[in-house]
Amino acid sequence: MLQNNKKFGLIGRDISYSFSRKYFAEKFSKDLFNDCTYENFDIPTIEEFPNVLKNNPDLKGLNVTIPYKEAIIPFLDTLSDKAFKIGAVNVIRFTKKGNLKGYNSDWYGFKKSLEPLLQPHHKKALILGTGGAAKAVAFALEQLGIFYTFISREASENTMDYNLINATTFDNYQIIINCTPLGTSPNIKEFPPIPYTFFTEKHIAFDLIYNPEETQFLKKAKKQGAQIKNGKEMLIFQAEKAWKIWNK
Repeated sequence: MLQNNKKFGLIGRDISYSFSRKYFAEKFSKDLFNDCTYENFDIPTIEEFPNVLKNNPDLKGLNVTIPYKEAIIPFLDTLSDKAFKIGAVNVIRFTKKGNLKGYNSDWYGFKKSLEPLLQPHHKKALILGTGGAAKAVAFALEQLGIFYTFISREASENTMDYNLINATTFDNYQIIINCTPLGTSPNIKEFPPIPYTFFTEKHIAFDLIYNPEETQFLKKAKKQGAQIKNGKEMLIFQAEKAWKIWNK
């Protein structure tokens, strides 16, 4: 049994749908962590973060979600090596000295979830989006030795424009990962603007979204024979990793 009054929570915006609160509430109940609670802290801007800390002195750990995985960093005292390399944080640990240390467990969750699907021909990946989750995915792909390219609406030095994706792109990239919020409930008719007809049975379509279970992105890829996976398992892996980080 853990010590009394351990409060954990999630920082984000428009997070009533969140996976984390339900997951940890069930975990605390099942494992008899009766003195642990988990709360959503839905804040309109990251500048509200200090107020969350001030109003909740019993906080022991936090998760961070969209859109604050990068914006939270200036509010933290230190970062783990991996969070620093990734440039995004989704776990905050309150140290014994009262400092806030940022970690990233997204990369771990994604890596654990993708690995069972990989075959020798899966050598290159397209990452749709360039936010904090996309950065964690990129780090995981590096660990797996998979080359990747970011896709965004605006091309830059390390990023390709959506308009440039064609049949040749799909020949060269066998893993397509949606790290954008397009298709998340309630906007379930939305999907990233890529040419889905070029998916084949040799492709993996991975969507970080878990609600709905099968997004338009996944449905369209599946129709062409691609192997598909949503973000549910990734979330479970990253949540369990967060729990270990908080209780170091």
